[in-house]
Amino acid sequence: MDCIFCKIIKGEIPSKKVYEDEMIFAFHDINPEAKVHVLVIPKAHIPSMDGVTEENSDYVRHIFEKIPQIAREAGTTGGYRVISNCGPDAAQSVPHLHFHILGGEELPAHIV
Repeated sequence: MDCIFCKIIKGEIPSKKVYEDEMIFAFHDINPEAKVHVLVIPKAHIPSMDGVTEENSDYVRHIFEKIPQIAREAGTTGGYRVISNCGPDAAQSVPHLHFHILGGEELPAHIV
């Protein structure tokens, strides 16, 4: 598999890790759109939201249980935004399910 996020999880590509456990990996985005811009990804390769099934939905549940902690530890104080793009029309650039945490400052409405 030639997935950049799978390679980041394996340590084959360097990243600025924010959080890791047995199910998920979180790291700073290399092209941040806000003061805090963290990506949270499942360690299982799930191509997008369309690939979430009954068999792998525990990864998504776990991500959403951990997002508040990850956002807080990354430096958000007055709130944050969580975004997941699904498919090419939504500008999903990496075909591995991921969630953007944006915050650390007042966000403009156009970052959605």
